[in-house]
Amino acid sequence: MSVQRAQPAKSQPTGPSAQGDRFVHDRLPAPQLLPQMRYDLPELQLPGQLNLVEELLDKAAAKGWADRPMLRSSKITFTYAEARVQVDRIAQVLTGDLGLVPGNRVLLRGGNSIGMALSWLAVVKAGLIAVATMPLLRARELGDIIDKAHPVAAICDARLLGELELARKDHPALRTVLHYAAPDDPQDLGALASAKPGNFTPCRTAADDIALMAFTSGTTGKPKAAVHTHRDVLAACEAWPRHVLKAMPDDIVMGSPPLAFTFGLGGLLVFPMWAGASVYFPDIPYTPDGMVKLINEVSATICYTAPTFYRQMAPFAKAHGLPTLRICVSAGEGLPDATRQLWKEATGIEMLDGIGATEMFHIFISSAGTDVRRGAIGKVVPGYTAKVVDETGDELPRGTVGKLAVIGPTGCRYLDDARQQNYVKDGWNYPGDAFMQDADGYFFYQARDDDMIITAGYNVGAPEVEDALLRHPAIAECGVIGKPDEERGMIVKAFCVLKPGHAGNEAMVKVLQDHVKASIAPFKYPREIEFVSALPRTETGKLQRFRLRQPG
Repeated sequence: MSVQRAQPAKSQPTGPSAQGDRFVHDRLPAPQLLPQMRYDLPELQLPGQLNLVEELLDKAAAKGWADRPMLRSSKITFTYAEARVQVDRIAQVLTGDLGLVPGNRVLLRGGNSIGMALSWLAVVKAGLIAVATMPLLRARELGDIIDKAHPVAAICDARLLGELELARKDHPALRTVLHYAAPDDPQDLGALASAKPGNFTPCRTAADDIALMAFTSGTTGKPKAAVHTHRDVLAACEAWPRHVLKAMPDDIVMGSPPLAFTFGLGGLLVFPMWAGASVYFPDIPYTPDGMVKLINEVSATICYTAPTFYRQMAPFAKAHGLPTLRICVSAGEGLPDATRQLWKEATGIEMLDGIGATEMFHIFISSAGTDVRRGAIGKVVPGYTAKVVDETGDELPRGTVGKLAVIGPTGCRYLDDARQQNYVKDGWNYPGDAFMQDADGYFFYQARDDDMIITAGYNVGAPEVEDALLRHPAIAECGVIGKPDEERGMIVKAFCVLKPGHAGNEAMVKVLQDHVKASIAPFKYPREIEFVSALPRTETGKLQRFRLRQPG
């Protein structure tokens, strides 16, 4: 099959690039390794010259949103008009005081906060490339990112400066570090910005200029850098948010995914701005009971977090109620049906599930409300096409488990990485998931490709066993892997975190094994169970099964 590589549709003329620094553009995959891009819907017909922050922020006033709240915290609320002034001032510091030019990379280090959000928007509005990093990264990990992205400047929460300064000692190319949340520091970004006039002309970026570089969250232990253009981000706004989420200007959004993770960047900044809604950023890290209380205190209507956190929140939600909450988005890892039903029983809310990828920017399979089908993630989001294929890329009959392949208005472009050829094949994106699609078009998640356990000739999906275990009242969390075995090739092994009051002994092992045998096909039961106090997870809540597989 012939495919159109990553070029705009014919109605999408690309304007001249504003990015004088071509470092990222020159390290994109070869043309034959680029994904096919499709802009089939009218709303995806974007102009060839655009700046995504100009579209989302500067044009908010024309939509009647200038005086609507945009960014909230316990201390301050910025309207769209006020946020624009702050963003413009920061952009002037970056381009005027620092002399940064379009295409330069700016590393961003901080938790979810108004300061982080304003800084990200200013970087992109100035035609620079945002390289947001997870706040818990250490100096060695930050050094790896600096080696890959070659940022020339950084904006860092003053409370997280230590590890960045350690990394900077070995990476002198990172010339300047500005701080925020440090009001007495002459390098404080707020102080520098306050002296600037509140107007900045958006950089005239081409739609296909790079806006951000997102490092994968490391479930495999080997992060990669995915790049996305201004067009990618705006096209993503016209897909899942428009057709599935359907947020409104009166919505107040909260959630736990970091802005450095594209799930958090979309859900907690870009998508609310597209809808004219507002986002609340907490002053302290979320706890399950704390999030429930804060949702009620600020009257939040939309919540984003991972399945594990919803499971932990459920008893508090049931006890306190969540009267204002109307949409609960689960993503970042597979949603066990046991968790979906637990949350629905506690709140009456049908969770909105979805699967996306850093490489695709955000969610591409999802369903909401009456379109939800039990056990399914949902249908393909308008604007995307998805299919289940075999090893050669041929589509499989409905009801057959195979690899997921996706095409749409976003796609994978790794920065200078040989693994591009594993993700994009013949123009299609392969996120690395095993799925089954039913006759009605619903997609059922089975496992990550490397989480499919083949034991004595049978295929067993780790998430299915985890879902069965989570239905037992003694289980708080669990993770399932395949363990090499001479007789069976692999056996199913479970790592279980027990709720208080339950003992991790041989009797409990048998109870759980019998429970799984009674819940799903008996050959899928875990032949080995190890009780642990906690499971290894990324900052975004994803289970790191590769760490469970490591010996010792």
